[in-house]
Amino acid sequence: MYLRHVALIGTMERRNYEFSWSDGIFRDCLKAGYLCQMVLLDDELIGYGIVQVAADEAHILNLCIDDSYQRQGFARLLLEHLVRQAEHRKAHTVFLEVRPSNPRAIELYERSGFNEVGLRKAYYDSAKGREDAIVMARNLVSNDETLFRH
Repeated sequence: MYLRHVALIGTMERRNYEFSWSDGIFRDCLKAGYLCQMVLLDDELIGYGIVQVAADEAHILNLCIDDSYQRQGFARLLLEHLVRQAEHRKAHTVFLEVRPSNPRAIELYERSGFNEVGLRKAYYDSAKGREDAIVMARNLVSNDETLFRH
């Protein structure tokens, strides 16, 4: 993803999320050097993901597959790609937040080895005010000294 893609990414973000990121947030992520990946299918943008890696931790900040391409395995492929990229950047653990009202995403993350490790109260904007966030983590350390277990 490059700055020239921000308007297109922002349009997809607004189409898929009621409480979406602004184009400025995407620009800031690029300027900060976060891992910003686009998913293309036959040169058509169908999704994107943003990951921050610092020290030995990664944080998936945003993961989106356009509505018309959901339930086809693209989110899982993107998620695994982002995790592998974090691992290549020496991350030992990947974190993310997810809305409790998004059971499809929770199921995806659980199937991909993420476990619930916490709760952030009133984290997300919602139509009813604020919604909590479930904090999930996946340990990437490949020895028996795992940080998070099922």
